[in-house]
Amino acid sequence: MAAEGATPLISVVTLLAAAVIAVPLFKRLGLGSILGYLAAGLVIGPFGLGLFSDPDGIIHIAELGVVMFLFIIGLEMKPSHIWGLRNHIFCLGAFQIFSAIAALMGIGLLYGLSWQVAFVAASGFVLTSTAIVMQELNDRGDITSPRGQQIVSILLFEDLLIVPLLAAVAFLSPNKTASGVPIWQTIGLAAGSIAVLVAAGLWLLNPLFKILAKTKAREVMTAAALLVVLGAALLMEYGGLSMAMGAFVAGVLLSESSFRHQLEADIEPFRGLLLGLFFLGVGMSLNLSVVFENWILILSGVIAFMFAKGFCIYIVARLTKKKHPNALDRAIIMAQGGEFAFVLFSAATGQGVIDAKIQANLTAIVVLSMVLTPLFIIIHKKYIIPRQTYVQEEQEHDHIDALHPTIIIGLGRYGQIVNHLLMMTGCHPTVIDKDANLIAGMKKRGIKSYYGDATRPELLHAAGIESAELLVVAINDKAQATHIVELARKMNPQIKIIARAYDRLHVFDLYNAGADIQVRETFDSALRTGKKVLLAMGMDKEIVEEIGTAYFYRDRHTIKQMAEVYNPKIERFKNEELLKLALENDQETMLEIQQIMNKEH
Repeated sequence: MAAEGATPLISVVTLLAAAVIAVPLFKRLGLGSILGYLAAGLVIGPFGLGLFSDPDGIIHIAELGVVMFLFIIGLEMKPSHIWGLRNHIFCLGAFQIFSAIAALMGIGLLYGLSWQVAFVAASGFVLTSTAIVMQELNDRGDITSPRGQQIVSILLFEDLLIVPLLAAVAFLSPNKTASGVPIWQTIGLAAGSIAVLVAAGLWLLNPLFKILAKTKAREVMTAAALLVVLGAALLMEYGGLSMAMGAFVAGVLLSESSFRHQLEADIEPFRGLLLGLFFLGVGMSLNLSVVFENWILILSGVIAFMFAKGFCIYIVARLTKKKHPNALDRAIIMAQGGEFAFVLFSAATGQGVIDAKIQANLTAIVVLSMVLTPLFIIIHKKYIIPRQTYVQEEQEHDHIDALHPTIIIGLGRYGQIVNHLLMMTGCHPTVIDKDANLIAGMKKRGIKSYYGDATRPELLHAAGIESAELLVVAINDKAQATHIVELARKMNPQIKIIARAYDRLHVFDLYNAGADIQVRETFDSALRTGKKVLLAMGMDKEIVEEIGTAYFYRDRHTIKQMAEVYNPKIERFKNEELLKLALENDQETMLEIQQIMNKEH
């Protein structure tokens, strides 16, 4: 007996058991969680053990996992960030989508389809699976990286295409009637839905959460979070748009809310479970009887469509100056069809543009492409990437979506300590580093930071250097640190600059470049070591502390004097005035320390 025909509890237990058994097994085999969900769905579905006979119903419910995923992504993207991605969304997205539609239509025509059917097939397959791509980016920790943001931008553009494509299918219908909804009304309804959602996000949601927070009832906050996500999704669906797009917009509108982290924590458990359920549903929906009946057509169609779409994605990536490894990676993870194809094919069948047999074949092609994609990703990771000579391309710097009065340049072993100390006091500076891997790792740890090269004036401008009050330069490259100080001083003469110095001579360079405070990276640790040595030699602790303090202030005072007479064009041991100051300081410091030591006797 089918599990879904029994009590609801048996259905839930069956689904959970399938996931709990398959996913760990597939991950242990190195095949990934997505492939585990798909395989489990195939086993328990109507073409496996037959425990479930309505995969479409499960997919429809489980699409809420994708919806919640997009809501969480939206929480990480402030409106200014979305505006900064506008060129990627509309230019890169349009370039990739329309070139892929043309190529896929060509393949459809070669298969003998009419141009109308070929257009429907191409339009459905060109829309990438948001669930698969976002899950892969999330597993890599790549969503907030520059290349991840470009892929997210393309997915957003695909969501925006839903209304025009459905309108195009209605236009192609041979069964047009006078009662059909005009295109202008469809577009107006979609625009109205977006306007209502934006208005609610701007003027209603934050006051609502403030009121609910006063109740101190955690379950009410969780219910409110679910209400926002599902309400936004329902509103967009009513307007003929993507539910995922509605959730994303709601997330963006709440991205600057003080409740953002609470919302993310409340939604995350539901997101993971429902997204897994979605992949189970996709596995169930693979109609093996259709595949076996038309296996040559379907397998060749999957190969042809995935190759054509992947090739277009690769070419567009190369034309937009991506290196071969990154272009190939994007092509592989985005070459499949997506969830929206099911909606488009169903609408086309209802409108009489395609018949039920073509719909079944096209649906099988899309589902099979979704099933194969995780396998292709694994093959790419294990066998292609290790054979490639990776060339790091110059990435665009991250869009800086939050300006603060304090800016830290450098998040290495030195800058991390400075940033951590500030964060412990409640200060959240704008942190920038040009090591993309380091930034990706820090973001995984929850440390807000941005990728970029601070020696470029445009990045300092984007970070708000003109209005900032304090700049900390914590990088270990002497020349670059000096250059950044010079740029910052020119761009904001009033800013206070504290800079990490490699040694005494670098202190002089930073002083002349405009740094207010120069901190030698080894001076304090070396001084502390010297004090430990004196203690180990048996000297009194109070005397040692007094000696250390005297040495510190004498040295700092002399450094400032020496910086004023330093000339980088004269060798360090040939500058007579500098040597004279150094000698005088040594004599005065020794005299003061001897006086301190005499107190002990």
